[in-house]
Amino acid sequence: MALKTYAPDSVVINFAGAILTGYAEGSFITVERETDGFNKVTGADGLTTRVKSANRSGSVTLTLAQSSDANAILSALQIADDLTRGGVFPLLVKDVSGNSLFTAEQAWIRKSANAEFSSDFTGRQWVIDCAEISMLHGGNNT
Repeated sequence: MALKTYAPDSVVINFAGAILTGYAEGSFITVERETDGFNKVTGADGLTTRVKSANRSGSVTLTLAQSSDANAILSALQIADDLTRGGVFPLLVKDVSGNSLFTAEQAWIRKSANAEFSSDFTGRQWVIDCAEISMLHGGNNT
């Protein structure tokens, strides 16, 4: 049986040409589709039909450490988008130590992250919406 290794520090996020770093501890990226790929409809007589959804939109949620420089990058992009409506950029999430790849040609920040200050180290959660997201779930190479 082959041994595989996953390295969280090998996950790369590129948004608007900027490499985002400074992830929070624990779960730091969530990629999801907005809707199911197929909906199931079953009639009164038991006939079941599956209906293909054309909706390929989704979102990527990043949890950054409060000390991450990426918070300032995302904040500046979001403020510029509010002012100019020009905040739609490509997005790439890649596990360099594996084969997982998530891409969107048109992505934007949904809203500013909430700020929390406490005696503990906190994170900032950013949601990036995607008009259409391609999702390839892969394993790890080594």
